Amino acid sequence: MDSTSFQLIGIRLPHKTTNENGQSMQDCGQLWQRFEQEKIFDQIPNKVGNEVYAVYFEYEGDHTQPFSYFIGAKVEARSTPPAGLDSLDIPGQTYEKVVAKGQMPACIGAAWRSIWESDINRAFGYDLECYDERSYDWSNAEVDIFLSKR
Repeated sequence: MDSTSFQLIGIRLPHKTTNENGQSMQDCGQLWQRFEQEKIFDQIPNKVGNEVYAVYFEYEGDHTQPFSYFIGAKVEARSTPPAGLDSLDIPGQTYEKVVAKGQMPACIGAAWRSIWESDINRAFGYDLECYDERSYDWSNAEVDIFLSKR
């Protein structure tokens, strides 16, 4: 699946994280808590949908190496983030879609473990999780994961 470029506004981890020793689960979880507690979604201007995107990017290698993490919403092109929020441009890429299904957040971790063990020819560009209305029921959620491919 190919996509065109788009812009997100939201928040990013102030440092890179790693999957080593479960560090990314802790760091990304804390960023999600901030996103929810500070009602970041409601602060984002010019939204073009209700989906929330979590983005893994700036990989220093494969999934075992440090990477950056961002949570936000798709906005109109060239939108300016308000004070305290960041902008992230997602380039046009080719993706492989994987669907995480089940109880949150365990189904996300299980999907990623399966991805890491797969033979998907990943580009380690911008990998996206897309949270929409199907993810609202945490006991039976569905989340689309888009992996950048070579």
